Amino acid sequence: MLFCPTCGNLLLIAEDNYGLRFSCNTCPYICKIKKKISTKTYPKLKEVDHVMGGSAAWENVDSTDAECPACFHKKAYFMQMQTRSADEPMTTFYKCCNQQCGHNWRD
Repeated sequence: MLFCPTCGNLLLIAEDNYGLRFSCNTCPYICKIKKKISTKTYPKLKEVDHVMGGSAAWENVDSTDAECPACFHKKAYFMQMQTRSADEPMTTFYKCCNQQCGHNWRD
């Protein structure tokens, strides 16, 4: 993106008889494009917090008889959380007790 040095508006790419050029819609500024310039800049992403509290949320939870859909282990840790409005029932989240699996699901 380039901006007009005269008025500060965004320059648009237009085509004339001699090739491409940058032109301003507000003022008569024109700049011929002599060569292709391309650069990429990637913004630094913010660190995202885990919505359910991450691994620390699963430290002191109880286990129950629930079958894991991934490995069919018969025990799972569970916790309940209010994810919708107050008149809706709580959502139950499960985590497989099998250390090699650790699959998460909800009910």
